[in-house]
Amino acid sequence: MVDRNSETLFSLIPSVDKILSHPRIHCVLNEYSSTIVKNIVASILNDMRGSIKKNLLTPVDLNLDAVVDRIVKAVAHRLGSSLRTVINATGVVVHTNLGRSPLSRKVVDRIVEVAMSYSNLEYDLEQGKRGQRNAHLRALIEELTGAESVLAVNNNAAAVLLAIGTLAKGKEVIVSRGELIEIGGSFRIPEIMAQSGAILKEVGTTNRTHPGDYIQAINENTALILKVHTSNYRIIGFTREMSFDELVLIGRQYNLPTMMDLGSGCLVDLSPAGLPDEVTVQEVLAKGIDVVSFSGDKLLGGPQAGILVGKKELIDRMASNPLARALRMDKLTLAGLEATLQEYASMSGPRLSIPTLAMISKTPEELMIVAERISLDLNSLLEGKVKISVEKGAGRVGGGALPMSDLVGPRVSIKPTGFSAARLENSLRQGIPPVITMVKDDCVLIDPRTLLDNQTEMIVGLVVNAFDRVMNSNERG
Repeated sequence: MVDRNSETLFSLIPSVDKILSHPRIHCVLNEYSSTIVKNIVASILNDMRGSIKKNLLTPVDLNLDAVVDRIVKAVAHRLGSSLRTVINATGVVVHTNLGRSPLSRKVVDRIVEVAMSYSNLEYDLEQGKRGQRNAHLRALIEELTGAESVLAVNNNAAAVLLAIGTLAKGKEVIVSRGELIEIGGSFRIPEIMAQSGAILKEVGTTNRTHPGDYIQAINENTALILKVHTSNYRIIGFTREMSFDELVLIGRQYNLPTMMDLGSGCLVDLSPAGLPDEVTVQEVLAKGIDVVSFSGDKLLGGPQAGILVGKKELIDRMASNPLARALRMDKLTLAGLEATLQEYASMSGPRLSIPTLAMISKTPEELMIVAERISLDLNSLLEGKVKISVEKGAGRVGGGALPMSDLVGPRVSIKPTGFSAARLENSLRQGIPPVITMVKDDCVLIDPRTLLDNQTEMIVGLVVNAFDRVMNSNERG
């Protein structure tokens, strides 16, 4: 039963005509479909009626401007762009939650060029007939890696699924227990194997696996020996894992194909950046592994993709699998991947032209110059309101790569004096554009390693604006 107070509140709800006549709604109607906007208006008014019944609204909530403000926010939330660019100040280079590897202007321009026109995506210009989209990458990747053949799909999980499903469906795949990994998003090797139709055959123990473990597991139903790069963790201490030479020897002795899921997909030696432990695709293939899978958007520094390289006979079988069509890349990804790989073939090389590799390669001395400039500017603009210092820190490659390797460099530490660091972090995250930082010991940390070139100048103003928003909120409270 509706009480008299609720009846009064119901009568205060503005009419649809009044709402649609409001100037701010006119602006919304100029941008979005009138049918969709009217549906949102009806939905908001219906929600408000429900809130009145629960005694959740007051007369102030029901004045015309308040209702219009709620509708405008709802339209922006439902119809506006949810995917937004952010500034990564965390020091994690290949940040999975923030879209992994940023692309260079040259690569983006190539994607735009292909997007805005027709292309020979699946058309052979020489023969004048249908071609293969995979052909655009084949020669380039073969030249860069030394592989006999190449197949690219939409991500590395898809590459592993396709490879195992093609080579071992209904049969056994031998994997060391220490390599049954899980990476972000609950991607697990045993579950991928189950989806492929293959049968997992675990060998060894978590920390030690020997050649004899593999040999003992081989039977007439064995189809593949799989090695998985434990890219996002390390087991140390009393350990033993199979070398590439040992796996290749067993594979050839028993006429079984060998496969390596390399994950991050490094094509260059990272030891000059102080990261000597990451094996490259070329090294794995040179050891004789038959098939290697890796990502396009991690250490390779390109768009999301999964790349399979190796023996032509095996890659051809995968390309003929009907699943390959379901997992194929679209033309924009293909254009971006091709342009990224061309940087590896250029005379200058990829270290400066590919943002991911450029960030990884920055020296502490180079970063200190940026950190000190940010610190000096913030001290000048926020004098007396914060304590700012430059401290030693350790960034990460991220993306499940090189978990034991730090990217040593400076961080700008910001400690507000009038409120918590958590409030400043939240204000930075709610800004335009959002700035993603870290909080430690009640300080907001900004790592300059992952700031793009045009963001170094922006970051000071964004911190000041975030600080002002918190201060204004304090005054209103």
